[in-house]
Amino acid sequence: MQLPFWKKKKTENPAPKNALREWGNALVFAVVVSTVFRWATFEAYAIPTSSMEKSMLVGDRLFVSKLHYGPRTPTTPLQVLLTHQTIWGTDLPAYSDALQLESLRLPGFSEIRRNDPVVFNLPVEDEHPLDLRTHYVKRCVGIAGDILEVRGRQVYLNGKPLNNPEQMQYAYFVATDKVLQPKFFQERAITDLYPVPGGYMLHTTPAKAQALASLDFIQQVELQQMPAGTAEPGIFGSQAWNRDHYGPLYIPKQGATVAITPETLPLYKKIILSYEHNKRAEVRDGRLYLNGQEVKRYTFQQNYYFMMGDNRHNSLDSRYWGFVPENHIVGKPLFTWFSVDDEAALSGKVRWDRLFRWIE
Repeated sequence: MQLPFWKKKKTENPAPKNALREWGNALVFAVVVSTVFRWATFEAYAIPTSSMEKSMLVGDRLFVSKLHYGPRTPTTPLQVLLTHQTIWGTDLPAYSDALQLESLRLPGFSEIRRNDPVVFNLPVEDEHPLDLRTHYVKRCVGIAGDILEVRGRQVYLNGKPLNNPEQMQYAYFVATDKVLQPKFFQERAITDLYPVPGGYMLHTTPAKAQALASLDFIQQVELQQMPAGTAEPGIFGSQAWNRDHYGPLYIPKQGATVAITPETLPLYKKIILSYEHNKRAEVRDGRLYLNGQEVKRYTFQQNYYFMMGDNRHNSLDSRYWGFVPENHIVGKPLFTWFSVDDEAALSGKVRWDRLFRWIE
């Protein structure tokens, strides 16, 4: 016989939860939430090289939005959470490429515009899956459909000059018979330099170079510009191009068709064979074959971009390795949330004036 509810015996109190188990559950929850947050919204990145000086400095920590251009779904799901290529502090791989998924991009609220700083995965790094390739940050100087050309260091798009970043730098030889102390360069915020016979080779803005030339102990300040028609080793495209005189070059747009000729095939070969995942694409004897048939025209399957560093004479960028596919785009850097100068004394390690500075 069942007792009325007011006569039922009270159940014993449940056993107290294990504190270690509770901490473990909380940690797992925090890791999962952090992983989803990094994937879908915002992530922090560090600037390792001087290719974007003086817009971004070595040691800057950037806050990057993935919402602007739309977050990508992961292509490498078998990965240790909160890692990139290796497990923290080791050389051990942090992922397995046994399972690779198709990358899809969720809708964003902005498109890449000319002169936008952009974080992306380095396209030519073949030793890692797409979403785990090294992160680069450069300025987008050409979008899909543009015809890009560099004449005398000035970028032109579709025949019109592109606005230059305020802090854009070039290489200069500074001739002097004096030994200049580090403080001399620190006071002028010149950080990318090294001594050479007869003076110094440095990268700085034209305005600072002009100021150096006015000093009485500086004998000469010479811009290191390459003349038109001079081949530069490692350049992408024509052998007659170099970092200061480049193009004209068409930047592929999704749905656009180009003629495949001996002149255009070297420019778009990497796209066709690697970035667009054509299963039966090959080049033989200077001719393009798809599915065993020679093709004279090719239609691009996604948009591409052309990236350059603001430190124009010290940047490994699209001039050397070519186009950035749209599916390699990571996000838009918004501001510098922290900045550390590893070369400074302990008291000056933190660049306080760069904290929470918006990136343009």
